[in-house]
Amino acid sequence: MERRIDARGLACPAPVLQTKDALEKDRPDIIRILVDNEAARQNVSRFLASQKYGVTVEGEANAIELTGSRLGEPIPEQTRRVIPEPDRKKTMVMVTASHVGHGDDELGSKLMVSFLKTLKEMGPELWRLVFLNSGVTLTVEDSEALPLLKELEDEGVHILVCGTCLNHFHLLDRKKTGETTNMLDIVTAMQLADKVISI
Repeated sequence: MERRIDARGLACPAPVLQTKDALEKDRPDIIRILVDNEAARQNVSRFLASQKYGVTVEGEANAIELTGSRLGEPIPEQTRRVIPEPDRKKTMVMVTASHVGHGDDELGSKLMVSFLKTLKEMGPELWRLVFLNSGVTLTVEDSEALPLLKELEDEGVHILVCGTCLNHFHLLDRKKTGETTNMLDIVTAMQLADKVISI
């Protein structure tokens, strides 16, 4: 059985949600999804891979076709998630701006770098770091925060960067750290977290 989905023009996370719905309802051997941006390509590809589909990509710009071919049964949700250590809390920090507070943006930018530098003091409880809206500008080349984020990533912090936001700011090809993600992944992470901090 084969399914086709035209997800062009749909905002995140609709392409992933349509793909998820089709896989759950029909479990096709082959699924073809047409998308019109790089963030959707990355998000749908990653989702298909998590569901045990091999992925090939053809086309470019506003006509990218992803073809998923079933390789096996999906990994059950409970085994895909990392089981935390018994006493380890999971804290997710959402960074929704490139600076802290309102008033002087130059001061706010310095405060943001200081905040990110100090995050390591949370120790192993820092589980996910999510960048949304203008916060995604901190994850690109030439960002003063980039070395700090790479250090956190090297220490095991999972960094998620909103693909829709990267597209909006025309920064998708300049991102240098983290995983391009979608709202479905972010909401799922919020559900799994013991605590969510937004700044």
